[in-house]
Amino acid sequence: MPRLFILTLSLLPWIPVVPCWVTTQNEVSVLEGGSITVPCRYDPKYANHVKYWCRGSMREFCTSLARTDETSSTNPSKDKVSIFDDPAQEMFTVTMNNLKETESGWYLCGVELGNGWKADDVAYTKVKVIHGMSVENGMVSGEEGSSVTVQCLYSERFRESEKKWCRSGGWSSCLSAGSEGSYEDTSVAISDDRTGTFTVTLKKLQMRDAGWYL
Repeated sequence: MPRLFILTLSLLPWIPVVPCWVTTQNEVSVLEGGSITVPCRYDPKYANHVKYWCRGSMREFCTSLARTDETSSTNPSKDKVSIFDDPAQEMFTVTMNNLKETESGWYLCGVELGNGWKADDVAYTKVKVIHGMSVENGMVSGEEGSSVTVQCLYSERFRESEKKWCRSGGWSSCLSAGSEGSYEDTSVAISDDRTGTFTVTLKKLQMRDAGWYL
């Protein structure tokens, strides 16, 4: 089976905090200009409590970004940050859009207990907004004579940059999408949507096409 290129991916584990009535992912990474959705799980006893999303590494001093008891009129940043509670799934989710590198840092999922004598239950997650590029699948394979497609993702600052597809070890092999954002010949097609993804399709695969690309 042809092996074109490899990228190692790891799944982030669920890590409970103390107290463990609220849990979430310990880290989330995204390319600049992209969006994330963070799941926050909670104990069934919190089904009717207010949930919130806050920026900061200390519960007492974090900046509130979204709450389940806020409407769009009281939360003008709702297009940027939204929160949705699903008591049936014992989970609320937070979505952040069009992220900037400066928005990297610590955030927390919180459940408001409404009791001045007891602190809210929270779980922390670290958000990393990266300026750079990645591929959707690190390894693709196809039968001889068939086609394969590679999705190349890039951050917002690369939107107007020239996109290239190269075979590793041979810079003379690079193919450019040019100012129009597209290129095609009998064996390769490149298309840039100018919104964060450019697509490369290798056509009529042959054994000699196996290898590493960038």
